Amino acid sequence: MNKDLALFEGYQIRRHYDEKTETWWFSVVDIIRVLTQQPDYQASRKYWKVLKGRLAKEGSQLVTNCYQLKMAAGDGKQRLTDVATAETLLRLVQSVP
Repeated sequence: MNKDLALFEGYQIRRHYDEKTETWWFSVVDIIRVLTQQPDYQASRKYWKVLKGRLAKEGSQLVTNCYQLKMAAGDGKQRLTDVATAETLLRLVQSVP
């Protein structure tokens, strides 16, 4: 299993490659941070929490398709983080105003 960082418009996006399924998993909070252009990680985390709740109430499959993996946090510790595939993220992008 490969762990890596991607840079997009100056933002770091945590990602993980699963060799068994040949799938890239991306941190949802990091993607939300890029989409909303939030300078603060905590604001992005809160935004995702509210959006995730709203999507769950609507019965959206997006929340169901998000999983949790341990990824390095800002303090260097491994913490559970919501992750999604590129396909799920493309649908998520449409949900962010």
